[in-house]
Amino acid sequence: MISQAEENYLKVLFHLTDEIADKTEAGTNELAEALDVTPATVNNMLKKLREKNLVSYEKYGKISLTPKGRKYAIQIVRKHRLWETFLYEKLNFAWDEVHEVAEQLEHIQSVKLIEQLERFLDYPKLDPHGDPIPNAKGEITFIKRKTLAEICIGESCKLVSVKDNSSSFLQYLMKLGMGLSSKIKVLDHQEFDGSMEIEVDGLRSSISRKVALNLFVV
Repeated sequence: MISQAEENYLKVLFHLTDEIADKTEAGTNELAEALDVTPATVNNMLKKLREKNLVSYEKYGKISLTPKGRKYAIQIVRKHRLWETFLYEKLNFAWDEVHEVAEQLEHIQSVKLIEQLERFLDYPKLDPHGDPIPNAKGEITFIKRKTLAEICIGESCKLVSVKDNSSSFLQYLMKLGMGLSSKIKVLDHQEFDGSMEIEVDGLRSSISRKVALNLFVV
């Protein structure tokens, strides 16, 4: 049996490895920062996960999911994204409200419930933040995408998902008039700090490099 805390570690490790192009490992400090805990706390948990053959790592070295760990992680991600979709589509939650509630619901263990939930939603492919939803077999189709920071001056693109799905970040995007499928044109890059001038559906805005790195576009 895996605890909720252990599930959280597996899910975050999946986000730091599988969902980032050309990356299969994460560092202890990177994982600690993502979970907002100390590296020592991470190492204690990793010992437990390694004993259960869920992760592969050496102390303060690189961390990766084992096949067993990746299977568990994908199922947690699957449940989380299905619940987000349910809250957004059926219960009229805003896209900045669904994440925290789904964090609680993702730990429900009933396989039948998740299967019925997926059927009720008519087998959705993407969650409200544009992220792919794994199917019942654990298969996940990653979308080839770039961060907005990689787009050159004069180029146009479309917002397809966000890296940071916290309420504060999503509310900030809404103030910019930005949502999934928004058309974005890059007007200027500032070499000094990486900030950008952009046009979103005809509205001009200035954003920081941090914001641009949290927006995935095609």
